[in-house]
Amino acid sequence: MASSCSGEKRVMVLAMDEHEHSNYALEWTLDRFFTPFGADAPYNLVIINAKPSPPPAVTMAGPEVQLKLNANQIIEKAKQICGSKSVDEVTMEVAEGDARNVLCDAVERHRASILVMGSHGYGAIKRAVLGSVSDHCARHAQCSVMIVKRPKFKN
Repeated sequence: MASSCSGEKRVMVLAMDEHEHSNYALEWTLDRFFTPFGADAPYNLVIINAKPSPPPAVTMAGPEVQLKLNANQIIEKAKQICGSKSVDEVTMEVAEGDARNVLCDAVERHRASILVMGSHGYGAIKRAVLGSVSDHCARHAQCSVMIVKRPKFKN
């Protein structure tokens, strides 16, 4: 990992998907770690979208084209959010595969100091059935993992 004494910025990897929880996590992170500091932000930001692999049995291009389109929309939304906060120096990546592996691999590849993820807010049963990417990354990523929860507003 880069040392802050050497003048190099540390790397923050942020997981981005199509859910509002990711948008919230990105906005929350930009407001706290980037916007107040401008060019002196303490991190280089790398936004990663894990694009699912198309089913191997499918021979038509339809699902793969749709997956690419979805990934492009997610990255465009991330660019839009970053632009609205005047954060322009961001690396955007789309990687194909299971999000758990993609994110842990990105942390290693970028030698990240921190991984930021939005929480989908699944209950215990849904988490047990679907699995939790954030739980997996918290156990396996080679850096600190910050899970940003979207507040629940009461009427």
